[in-house]
Amino acid sequence: MIKFLDIAEQDKKIQKLIFNDIKKIIKNNNFILGDKVIKFEKYFAKYCGAKYAISCANGTDALTIALKVLNLPKNSEVIIPAMTYCSTAFSVINAGLKPVLADIEHTTPTISCDEILRKINKNTRVIMPVHLYGSVCKVDEIKKIIKGKKILFIDDCSQAHGAIYKKSKVGSISDISCFSLYPGKNLGAYGDAGIITTNYKKYYDKIKNFRNLGSSKKFIHNQVGFNSRLDTIQAAVLIRKLKYLDLNNKKRQLIAKYYSKNIKNKKINLLNYSKHCVFHQFVILTKYRKKLINKLQDNNIPFSFHYPFALNQLSSLKSFFRKKKFPNAEQLAREGISIPINPNLKNENLVKIVKVLNSF
Repeated sequence: MIKFLDIAEQDKKIQKLIFNDIKKIIKNNNFILGDKVIKFEKYFAKYCGAKYAISCANGTDALTIALKVLNLPKNSEVIIPAMTYCSTAFSVINAGLKPVLADIEHTTPTISCDEILRKINKNTRVIMPVHLYGSVCKVDEIKKIIKGKKILFIDDCSQAHGAIYKKSKVGSISDISCFSLYPGKNLGAYGDAGIITTNYKKYYDKIKNFRNLGSSKKFIHNQVGFNSRLDTIQAAVLIRKLKYLDLNNKKRQLIAKYYSKNIKNKKINLLNYSKHCVFHQFVILTKYRKKLINKLQDNNIPFSFHYPFALNQLSSLKSFFRKKKFPNAEQLAREGISIPINPNLKNENLVKIVKVLNSF
């Protein structure tokens, strides 16, 4: 049986170690901001090549907190891609800022730099691209665009754990980086979790206090903050899983390479991914999506959508974008199908998937 994702199988080798860690945490009543949380933050910062890492409750909070601590003026604008998960936009709104959408490039899943140039104005304070599907955006071009301007670069890395851009890991290439550690991510907890990385102590200090109810010391609350702390149990899980992240990413890359080489069907198009993409998802495009879905179902091949709506198409966000159109993002939403990229897929699974796609 082909599975879209199988976390239990992926973690089979380390489950006993994880269970033992959890038992110790329960025995020691060490549930909130315990030793494992501090260790995970240090390990993750080192893994990314960043100076600092601050864990939090989830990826949405990571983005929101990163924006909130900047104390930006009212009506400040944050440019984000039109194709991403709703959390990217919601974080901007919940931080009291204005989201501005930029279309993605026609052949990639990431934000268009030409679109960024068109959308920048005197109110722009943050560019917040998303490394969608684990494909890294054009970092150098974005930095060139904002050079000399009072604009910060915050990247949403929720699908790009371990991805590399010009020898540097994502998490160390922007002013502030935000990760979701949701169970299905390349590095996932056994519940909600998130983490923020930065190379700047001024951001580290603000974020660390803000996520802990604005407190650096118990009962001393110098600001109104969030209660967004990583559970010690989740930190223990993540420490064990971090050791296998590169191995599982390599497996994903090999699967993606197989797909790219062997999927040959004029009715199916492939995206261009960045050089060291870690393939949180592998998305194909077809104008005949409904028919292809039926064929996949008939052959017991699981699939998903990432994502079936561009941000401007979500009912909760329509009022923000006044019926604006983003053709590339909308095409990806309309034609995209995520096929299995589970690192535990066997060779016979891949052969079957490709055979079914090529016979469509």
